[in-house]
Amino acid sequence: MYDNFELKLKPPEYYNMASDIDRWAQNPKKIALLWENEEGKTKRITYVELRKQSNKFANYLKKLELSKGDKILITLPRIPEAYYTFLGALKMGLIIIPGSEMLMPKDIEYRLINSGAKIVVSYYNLTDRVNQIKKNASKLKHLISVGEKVDGWADYKEAVNAESGQFITVPTRSDDTAFLNYTSGTTGNPKGVIHHHSWGYVHQAVAAKHWLDVKENDVVWATAAPGWAKWNWSPFISTLGSGATGVVYCGTFDPVKYFKFLEKYRINILCCTPTEYRLLAKVDGLDQYKLPHLRSTVSAGEPLNTQVIDTFKKYFNVQIRDGYGQTENTLLVGTLMGMKMKAGSMGKPTPGNKIAIIDEDGHPLPVGQVGDIAVHSSAPALFKGYLHEPERTHAAFRGEWYLTGDQAKMDEDGYYWFEGRSDDIIISSGYTIGPFEVEDALVKHPAVKECAVVASPDEIRGNIVKAFVILKDSNNENEVMMEELKDYVKANTAPYKYPREIEFVKDLPKTTSGKIRRVELRQLEKQRKLSSV
Repeated sequence: MYDNFELKLKPPEYYNMASDIDRWAQNPKKIALLWENEEGKTKRITYVELRKQSNKFANYLKKLELSKGDKILITLPRIPEAYYTFLGALKMGLIIIPGSEMLMPKDIEYRLINSGAKIVVSYYNLTDRVNQIKKNASKLKHLISVGEKVDGWADYKEAVNAESGQFITVPTRSDDTAFLNYTSGTTGNPKGVIHHHSWGYVHQAVAAKHWLDVKENDVVWATAAPGWAKWNWSPFISTLGSGATGVVYCGTFDPVKYFKFLEKYRINILCCTPTEYRLLAKVDGLDQYKLPHLRSTVSAGEPLNTQVIDTFKKYFNVQIRDGYGQTENTLLVGTLMGMKMKAGSMGKPTPGNKIAIIDEDGHPLPVGQVGDIAVHSSAPALFKGYLHEPERTHAAFRGEWYLTGDQAKMDEDGYYWFEGRSDDIIISSGYTIGPFEVEDALVKHPAVKECAVVASPDEIRGNIVKAFVILKDSNNENEVMMEELKDYVKANTAPYKYPREIEFVKDLPKTTSGKIRRVELRQLEKQRKLSSV
């Protein structure tokens, strides 16, 4: 089936992923998005309207005298304008920096300064975070507010409505940069991951077609939010590039409401986080929900419990298939549609990507041996480096292999089995969290002397952030201080990174050179949680 598949992954010399979405506007009735918010307000947006609105935004960007290669930070929730601005920016040849709604001023400041972004598009209730730090971003020239008018910001609706709905996409080569996603590391600041337009071409050929199994006219619900690489993956390019209809829910997670959405919109493809699937599987009376249209269900971000997979198979006759990838690449390993499933396995390496489990010398390991999951440098969707950080880019490779930071073993049938992180990165509810960022926020609290942050196993979220804290005054070791520290972290970095558990300790395990041995704390937490089951 996948003979000579590599040939299909070679993009043309000139390519812009926005063109893959615009082509579906030839049908004036074709629906691109079915949007609904928490209050029940709905919108139906055609591909024609999507093209028109993104063209208007592209024209406005041109009026601002922005040009190909300039960087734009977009911080919007799950609203139609997220799609309009992403598409319009791509058509202008700008480089998009997706920003989560949960970013705090410090996070935004780093991204703006590191990238040299010239423009920010932000939801109105997030603009104050930019206002707090904009004076430090010397290259920032333009501010656009979406949703409501904000003093000192251009109003998106007024600005864009005045523009033409016609626009000729700026010619971009397939090796021109399209996205700059920032991702957390174990030490230091987040890394700016460089992806070319060719990433979208390759991702559609592999993940959209063979994992998500998106077909034209499918109704797809991928729950990721703008600001995350997974939004680029599934709700954006996989869904719209395939000519499907994307369901967009702008509201808080509610498992019962999710099931009602699946029924109401007759959804064919569901892409959720493992945490969402776990909570969905716990809903009482699952047999009351009828989902005959649901054909493909996939999960990514962390391993999924076998019990959850069995529950969906029993009640809805669908197999939740796992997928593995990172901000730095695309779908690397997965159980593709039609592939024999081994519950608990990550699946097999995806076609067109050279993936292996390697040892410390960069040699592929035999069946059954645990090693590092690695991607060969020839992989077509592999990132092109970390912005301004050649040393960190070099450190991510072992010879010709990019190291994912995860470990696994391979069985005799070529299936991969996840073993865990080879570094200290925490993956919680699908979020990638660097311990340094949480530790950096904690130690700024006047009561904290020292701390260490690790992953702690959790039934719902896969892992949670756990902080071991040494206080300057041990007399303050109480519940009130725990809550104060949690709130302090929420206020000083993205709220999803806060430690859900805090343990006060007298000392921390360290190497002879004084480095904290987080590995010991991780193992301790794993042993504790296992013994409590």
